[in-house]
Amino acid sequence: MSYELVKKVKELEPYEPISGTYKIRLDANESFFNFPDELRSEIKEAIDGFDFNRYPDSAAKELIKAFSDYYGIDPDNVTATNGSDEVLYLIASAMLERGSRVVVTEPDFSMYAFYSFLSENTILTYKKNEKLNIDIDDLIAFINDNKADMVIFSNPCNPTGCGISADDARKLVREAGNCLVVLDEAYMDFWDQPLLKEAQDHDNLIVLKTASKAVGSASLRLGFAVANKTITRALRAVKSPYNVNSLSQKIGKIVYDHKDLLKERADEIKKQTRALYDGIKKLIESYQLPFVIYEPCANFVFIETEKAKDIYEFLLDNRIAVRLFGKYSALRITAGSERENTALLVNFEQFIIQNILKRNR
Repeated sequence: MSYELVKKVKELEPYEPISGTYKIRLDANESFFNFPDELRSEIKEAIDGFDFNRYPDSAAKELIKAFSDYYGIDPDNVTATNGSDEVLYLIASAMLERGSRVVVTEPDFSMYAFYSFLSENTILTYKKNEKLNIDIDDLIAFINDNKADMVIFSNPCNPTGCGISADDARKLVREAGNCLVVLDEAYMDFWDQPLLKEAQDHDNLIVLKTASKAVGSASLRLGFAVANKTITRALRAVKSPYNVNSLSQKIGKIVYDHKDLLKERADEIKKQTRALYDGIKKLIESYQLPFVIYEPCANFVFIETEKAKDIYEFLLDNRIAVRLFGKYSALRITAGSERENTALLVNFEQFIIQNILKRNR
């Protein structure tokens, strides 16, 4: 007899992002800023003295200190990981027993359910309301009625860009019984309702952060978990000994040390997100289209329309990549630079003129 794949992975397909070359990439919620020359020079100088033959610092002390200084938190409450994906898997597999009941919200980041599935947890899906928001009292009741062991969701939400207030998040942490609450604040740099600094004060809260969005360092694959010392000790114990490579640690430390640059760039991304939202909303209203656009708390806009797939393909044909959510007949469009947003809006209007107005005549 030969080995046969176990059932839970037999039918899985590898993740395949959009492939090909596009002049504008607005599909992955990345920052449109690359590293400036000054930062690149500092990184090059640091790499010149690098010991490539040595393992990384298992504790990632310098990186964690720079991250903690940037956000004003205690480094003793931070775990550094190889992207947020690593910590998501660690939480789903190591912080819960097999068969634990995990609440995910829908729509939300699909990897929460995926890693819970791989960890053989029982997944309970909380459907958001018709405006794609979370009713916090309803969610708390759902958690308690189902005796959930963990709830995890993004705030602000990926893909909708909507968010719950810090007061609602606090209420959830207080009233969710013995449930572990995992808040993914990957996009909170673009909003003002974080619980990051309060994570150390709760025995059932983990707040996740990433360097891939506002920090503009997606290539480094840096994620962070912030929690009280008991949870932090457990996460540090179950992670791989050398989970964050030395290059990412060194570069990440340098990047987080540039506080003013990061904050200036976050402000500019917020400005361009608002410009993109206003531009698309104006087109929808001007042409009286039955599209729904959600006001964003993140660095992207979310649009529901029966024309989503057609718009997506039209933009690809014009070398602009956005994200299609076919299940929701929706598009998620990352804010780009002023030039990129202008090109997106021009092509968006061209689609309306060529494919909606002409056909309605």
